[in-house]
Amino acid sequence: MARMCQVTGRRPRAGYNVSHSNRHTKRRFDINLQRKSLPLEGGGTVRLRITTRALKTLYRKGYLPS
Repeated sequence: MARMCQVTGRRPRAGYNVSHSNRHTKRRFDINLQRKSLPLEGGGTVRLRITTRALKTLYRKGYLPS
């Protein structure tokens, strides 16, 4: 399975490491994915791979109990 948030669809980004001598080497900016069991409205839970930023937003908006 790809390293992707199942709620927002965010994926890793590509960029460069830049050394002191200004050499550019490719690198990857990974996202902070967590496996989390989230409650459903009708009862039960669902397991998702979700970024911490999306999780924080769900808590702040009141969709998840704190």
